[in-house]
Amino acid sequence: MNEKHYQVIWTQTAQLDLKRIIQFIAADSEARAKEVYFAIKEKAENLFFMPSRGRIVPELREIGIPMYRELVSPPWRIIYKTEDSKVWVLAIIDGRRNMEDILFDRLI
Repeated sequence: MNEKHYQVIWTQTAQLDLKRIIQFIAADSEARAKEVYFAIKEKAENLFFMPSRGRIVPELREIGIPMYRELVSPPWRIIYKTEDSKVWVLAIIDGRRNMEDILFDRLI
């Protein structure tokens, strides 16, 4: 059985999200920042295999946009989409924040 593997690509936006998260956490604890960094990176990089395992982003599904999925590395939400043989990591968002507010900020 030949299983398909995907290329995982981080957008600039997602890279910047991760950088900001890590800088914020590192202000209190460099050790914790490293833990969070590696947890998020590992979860996202594991999307090379079976990217459909993430759930459709609920706030987007509700308004009829099913193409975006997410994995959760509490409290962070890793937002991504799959296109052909690529997985695009689009954003890393604090799950404690209101998703609608974040989308509004980014799209307006």
